[in-house]
Amino acid sequence: MNSKLAIALSSYFLLGAGVSFFVDGKLRFGLWIFLGGLTVKTLIAHYRPRDD
Repeated sequence: MNSKLAIALSSYFLLGAGVSFFVDGKLRFGLWIFLGGLTVKTLIAHYRPRDD
């Protein structure tokens, strides 16, 4: 795992942890779904084969 991927994933984790402490209700779950989608998109883009 390169450093850019590690930084991106750790920032998504920290944002999710912040959401869990500071946001309540349906908005919390919506933000978790959004951050989860960003995480999946980041992982797909990282592991996608490149045509160099």
